[in-house]
Amino acid sequence: MMDCKEVQKNITAFLDDELDGRSSESFLGHIKECPECREELSIQYLVREGTARLEEGGSFDLNKDLEDLITSSSKKIQNRRIAAFCIYSLEFIAIIAVIFILVLVFYSK
Repeated sequence: MMDCKEVQKNITAFLDDELDGRSSESFLGHIKECPECREELSIQYLVREGTARLEEGGSFDLNKDLEDLITSSSKKIQNRRIAAFCIYSLEFIAIIAVIFILVLVFYSK
């Protein structure tokens, strides 16, 4: 898991969706456990998004939007894990099938 210094260095990358899967997972794990870093993320998100949305003139709930961003990032990580598990499972099944075919060919002679 990232430490506070790494998390604060990566807040902008997280907000720009530039962290890879492992970095995102480490970042989110730390954010869930560390109120100080969570607060820093909130501040940077509010400043960045608040400024942009004020210029647009619409209404907004930035705290909810930040929660949605964190939830969406967590779901991406979970989906990547599921996809990786499926890929590894298929690879395992393919290897077993190849071994089975080789055994059949070898013993049928």
